[in-house]
Amino acid sequence: MKRNKQIDIKRALALAAVFNFLCSCTRACLLPFLTLYFRQLGLTPAMTGIIMGAKHLITLVWSPVASLLSKHYNKRRVVISGSLVCSAAVALVLLLVPLTDVRTQSGSCNTTNLSGAPVQSLSDNLLISSVQPETSSTRTHSKDPVSQPGVTFPAKTLADTKSSPVTTSKTTLYLHGDDKSHPQLSQDHKQVSASSSVVSDGLSEPTISSSGVFPATSSSATAVRSKRSDLKSGSEELHGEQTTEEEGRFDFLGKLKTMDALHQLFFLTLIIVSVWEFVAAPLEWTADDGLYEYLDFADASDRYSSTGLWGSLGAACGVGGAGLLVSQLSCVIAGQASRSVVHFYCYAALAAVALPAATCLPLHLNKKRDRANGLLKATRLVRGSPRALLCAVTTLLVGVAASAVDNFLLWQMQDHGSNELHMGLSLALALLSQAAFPLLAARVSKLLSPGRVLAVGAASLSLQCFYYSFLWGLWAALLVQTLSCFSSGALWWAVKVQCEDVATPGAERSVRRVYSSLSLHLGSGLGSFAGGFVVQGFGLTWLFRGVAAGLMLWCVCLLLLQWRAPRQRRINYSRLLAADASEASDSESEQERDWLDKAMEDDRSNNNFGRRINH
Repeated sequence: MKRNKQIDIKRALALAAVFNFLCSCTRACLLPFLTLYFRQLGLTPAMTGIIMGAKHLITLVWSPVASLLSKHYNKRRVVISGSLVCSAAVALVLLLVPLTDVRTQSGSCNTTNLSGAPVQSLSDNLLISSVQPETSSTRTHSKDPVSQPGVTFPAKTLADTKSSPVTTSKTTLYLHGDDKSHPQLSQDHKQVSASSSVVSDGLSEPTISSSGVFPATSSSATAVRSKRSDLKSGSEELHGEQTTEEEGRFDFLGKLKTMDALHQLFFLTLIIVSVWEFVAAPLEWTADDGLYEYLDFADASDRYSSTGLWGSLGAACGVGGAGLLVSQLSCVIAGQASRSVVHFYCYAALAAVALPAATCLPLHLNKKRDRANGLLKATRLVRGSPRALLCAVTTLLVGVAASAVDNFLLWQMQDHGSNELHMGLSLALALLSQAAFPLLAARVSKLLSPGRVLAVGAASLSLQCFYYSFLWGLWAALLVQTLSCFSSGALWWAVKVQCEDVATPGAERSVRRVYSSLSLHLGSGLGSFAGGFVVQGFGLTWLFRGVAAGLMLWCVCLLLLQWRAPRQRRINYSRLLAADASEASDSESEQERDWLDKAMEDDRSNNNFGRRINH
C-alpha cells in the first residue's frame, strides 16, 4: 500500500509530456536552421556536411554510453540538468564566430544569394581594403583613375602605363588569386610581369603582383621593396623551396593565407558543434530511460508511448514559432548582428524554461534490469531475422535521405526566395502530418501489410526529395509536406510493428532503438558526409534527384526481397498467459490450452523452415 502512494502515474505522465514538449521545442527552434547559419558563415557544402556528419556520429556513439554511465553511477538527474545548461551555453559560444558572407538585401533578407550550383569558398568573399594617400604629383597628373571608391579595377597594361600614370585612391587586396573570377586582372598581370620594368615619367612607380594593385610613390618605393623581400624570405622558410618568379611567390602566399583562414573557421566551428553535441546527446536517452523505468515500476509502461505525441507537437511549435519570430525582425539587429542569431537565443531561453521541469522529473533506478548488453542482444535479434534486417537497411537509407533534406532543403528554399517564415511553416506542417498518422493507422493496416507500408513510406520520401529538386516559388515546398504522413509516420509505424515481431520479452525497447537511433543516425552521418560533397560538385538539384532515384530503386528491391524472405513471427508467451489468466474461464481452459499448443507447434515449424532456408 505504501508503494502505491509513492507513485502518481498521472503526475508522472504529465511531467513527461511537458518535458518532451519543451525539449522538442528547444531543439526545433534552432537545429533545422543550423545549416543555414553555416552558409552565412561562409562554409562550403562539403564542410557543412562534415560538421553535420560528425554531429550524428557523436550522437550515435555517445548517447548509449552516457545513458549507461549515468545509470551506473545514479546521476541521471545531474546529467539531464547539466545537459540543458551546458548545451545552451555552448550554443551561444557559436555566435562568437563572425559572419563573413552576410550581404543584406533590400526587400528580402536572404543573406546569401547563391544558386543551386556549388557554393564558392570563403576566399572569394574575403576582402581586405587598404587606403593609400594621394600625393600632390598624383593629383596633378591623374585624369583617368584606375579605380573608384568601392569598386576594384584591374591594373593597366604596359602600353597604358607608358601613356599615363597609375593612380588610385582606394585599392582592394584579394587574398585569393582567382584567375577565373578576374580574367582581365590575370591577363594584365601576366603582361606586366613579362616586362622587365615600368617607368612612368618618374612620378610614380606602380608595383603590380598577382594579388592586387599597390600604387607607390617614388618616396615609398624603397619601403615596398623591403617589404617584398621580407615576404620572400618568409616564404622560403615556410615551404623550404625557392621560386624564381616574384608573382608566383605572392600568388602562393595569398592562397595559403586564404586557405588557412577558411580552414581555421571550419575547424573552429567543427570543435564547437562537437562539444555542443557531446553535452546535448545524453539528454534524450537518459530522460527516456528514467521515465520508462519509473512507469514500468508502477506497471504503467504501456502508457509511456503517449508522450511521443507531445514531442512531435513541441517540435512543430518550435520550428514554426521560431520561423515566424525571426521573419518579423529586420535583416540586421543590434546594428551589426544578423537576425539569425535569434534562433540561438530562443534555444537558450527554452532550455532555461525546461530546466525546472527536468528537476521535477520522476526518475527511477531499476538495478535488476541493468543489462549492458541490451543493444548487442537486440542487434543479434535483428540480424537473425531476414525481414528485420531488410527493415534495418531501409531505415539506414531513410537516414541518408533525411540528412539530405535536413541539411540542404532550407538552402534550396532560400535560393528560390523563401525566408524563415516559409521555412518554419513548411517544416511545422511536415511534423503535424507525421503526428496525424495514428489516426489512419487502423485503416491502413487493413489494406496493407507492415512490409508494404514500409515500402510505401520509403517511396513517399523519394517523391518528396524529387519534388524538392523542382521548387519554383516561396510556398512551393508547402504543397508536398503532407506526404510526411506516410514518409515518416507510416514508415515508423511499420518499423514499430517489425520490432514487436522480432523482439523477445524485455527487449522491445532495445530493438526499437536499433532502428530509431543506431541505424537512423548511422545513415544520417554517412548521408551528411556524402551529401556535402555531392552539393559541392553537382549542386543541390542533383542531390535531391539522386537521393530520390536511390530510394525508389531500393523500394523495388525491398518488395522483391520481402517476397522471397521467410515469414517469422515470435509469439509473446507472457502476454498469452496473462490474457489466459485474466479473461479465460475455467470451462474454456482446455480449449485455450489446445490453442496455445497449436501456436507453439506452428512457431517451431516456422523456425525450422527458416533454419533450412538459411542453411
